[in-house]
Amino acid sequence: MARINLTGMGVALVTPFKNDKSIDYNALARLLEYQIKNGVDYLVVLGTTAETATLTSGEKAELREFIAERVAGRVPLVIGVGGNNTMALVEELHTIDLTPFSAVLSVVPYYNKPSQEGIYQHYKAISEASPIPVILYNVPGRTGVNMTAETTLRLAREFSNIIGIKEASGNINQMDDIIKNKPSDFMVISGDDGITFPLLTLGAVGVISVIGNAFPREFSRMVRLALEGDYRRALTIHHRFTELFSLLFVDGNPAGVKCLLHAMGFIENELRLPLVPTRITTYERIRQVLDSLG
Repeated sequence: MARINLTGMGVALVTPFKNDKSIDYNALARLLEYQIKNGVDYLVVLGTTAETATLTSGEKAELREFIAERVAGRVPLVIGVGGNNTMALVEELHTIDLTPFSAVLSVVPYYNKPSQEGIYQHYKAISEASPIPVILYNVPGRTGVNMTAETTLRLAREFSNIIGIKEASGNINQMDDIIKNKPSDFMVISGDDGITFPLLTLGAVGVISVIGNAFPREFSRMVRLALEGDYRRALTIHHRFTELFSLLFVDGNPAGVKCLLHAMGFIENELRLPLVPTRITTYERIRQVLDSLG
């Protein structure tokens, strides 16, 4: 099984919508070209930022096909396949065409609040069903349960096709524990733009980014500088974006980044319920920060 190199910056793609809430494929095509031309290392399709929970199965299939055809192998693609019904996920992994994708990103089961053993058994089933490598995704703020460092390390050691974790627990000590004790080829990826710089200094390999939708060149440069050990210049770029890190999430994700992309002229400022656009005050503040960034 080929292993994807997750070093650098991956971008969690948004799904642009038109005013009638249908998918805006023209805007998506422009966004894909913008990402590739500005140095993104890989793209994550149908993740949280894509509002995947509001897409029909038909729309998800269309998006997989459209993005794979447009990207045409120019950068690796990671596909989000996650949920809280393990048997349904196993069936999905057996039936959808994963040929264009280099890895699966699968979130800790949400709402059910499984035990650590339940989380382990869930990922064991996914690992055994997936024909391509698997990336764990720990985001307790969304799922309601934290996957501990112990469980992450157990999975990393026991399943060779579980190649990394997108860690968005916000717990630096937990992330450092994983980095310190993981197998040498297991990759820890930041799931939070705002703490990417400190995580890189601890040994993370990169980030799956939200802000990268809007600033792929600048944020990927920060990541590369930090990976090269040029912390001074990387920190300068990190500090340029610190206010945006907060603004993009104050009204939820992807409301903030869609607002930013709208202000930059890429997409309509449209989301699907239950998500709604940012408040006017947030939108105006994002525009002010965007102007200040030039």
